[in-house]
Amino acid sequence: MFRFNYHLPGTSPATLLRREDAGDDPPIITVLSYDQSRCKETQIAQTEELLPLLDDAMIHWINVQGLGDIEVLTEIGELFHIHPLALEDVLNFVQRPKIEPYDDLLFIVSSMLYFDSPEELASEQLSIFLGKNFVLTFQEERGEDFFERIRNRIRSGRGFIRKMKSDYLAYAILDAVIDNTFPILETIGDGLEELENALMDKPDRQNLKRLYDAKRLLLQVRREIWPHREIFGSLMRDDSGLVQHETQVFLRDCYDHTTQLIDMIESYRDLSAGLMDVYMSSVGMRTNEIMRVLTLVSTLFIPLTFLAGVYGMNFDPAASPWNMPELNLRFGYPLFWFACLIISASMLLFFRRKKWI
Repeated sequence: MFRFNYHLPGTSPATLLRREDAGDDPPIITVLSYDQSRCKETQIAQTEELLPLLDDAMIHWINVQGLGDIEVLTEIGELFHIHPLALEDVLNFVQRPKIEPYDDLLFIVSSMLYFDSPEELASEQLSIFLGKNFVLTFQEERGEDFFERIRNRIRSGRGFIRKMKSDYLAYAILDAVIDNTFPILETIGDGLEELENALMDKPDRQNLKRLYDAKRLLLQVRREIWPHREIFGSLMRDDSGLVQHETQVFLRDCYDHTTQLIDMIESYRDLSAGLMDVYMSSVGMRTNEIMRVLTLVSTLFIPLTFLAGVYGMNFDPAASPWNMPELNLRFGYPLFWFACLIISASMLLFFRRKKWI
C-alpha cells in the first residue's frame, strides 16, 4: 500500500537519494508569472533559464513535474536557497503531510489522491515552497494534475488569484488537493451503500473482499488527509509574514473542508465496521436457517426410525401370539406407511403452529 524511499543506516543527512522507479525522462519545468494586468507562461529546459524569468514585481509559480534528475533538483535548490534537508524530504516518499518554516520560506508537504483503477487508490506527493513572491511545487510524476483550473483562473483573471500574493496561490493549490478528495470519498461511500444491500442478500467471500478493500481505502485516505488540518491550522497562525491576513480567511474555509472530510472518513469507517457486523450476522442467520431445516428433518425421522427399527427386528409369529402379530396382517405393510405419514403430518402441523417453520 505504502512506498518508502529511505537511506541506508549511517548515510549522511541531507543526502539526495534517487528513486529506483524514477524514469530517465527529464523533468517538466513550467513557469507561470502574473500580476493584476499581465500573465505569461513559459516552459524551460535548463534551470539557468529560470533566473531571467523571475521578475520581482510579479508572482511566479514554478512547477516541476518528475523527480528523476537529482542534478536539476539540486540546481533549483541552490537558486531558491532551499535547505538541503527540505530537498531530501522532497525525494523521501512517502512523507507525512506537514509544514516546516525555513528562514524566508515555508515548506509544505501534501499529497494528491486519485484512483489508479476502479479499486486502487494512488497518492502522489506534492512538495510546496512558499516564498515572498513565488510558489515552487514539486510533483512526483510527469503528467496531468488537479491544477489546470487554477491555471485557467490565472490566465483569465477570474476570482481573487491575480489580485492576491503568492500565499493565496499556495492556498489555491492546497484547496484543489482537498476538494479533489470529496469525489473520492463519495465513490467509496456509494460502494459501501451497495455493499450494505449485497451483504444482506448474499454474504459471500467476494462481498467480504469488497468490504476489506473499502476499509483499506478509507485507511489510506485518512492517513493522507488527517495531517492537513494541522497544516491549515499552522498557516492560519503563521507569524513569518508570508501569509497575509486576507488569505487566512480563505485558509479557515479550507480548514473547515478538511474537518468535514475527516468527519466523513470517520462516519464511513463506522459504517464499514457496522457492515462487518452485518456480514457476521447474515452468515450466522444463514447458518441458523440451515441448521433449523436440518434439525426439523432429523426430528421428522426420529419416530419413523423408531418404527423401522422395531419392525425390522427378527420375530416368529408362530412361536407366540405376542410375537409381533402385525407381521401376519394382510395389509400390514401399507398400514406401516400410513402410520409413518400420519406421524410426519402431525409433527409438521405442530411445528407450524409453534411457528418453527
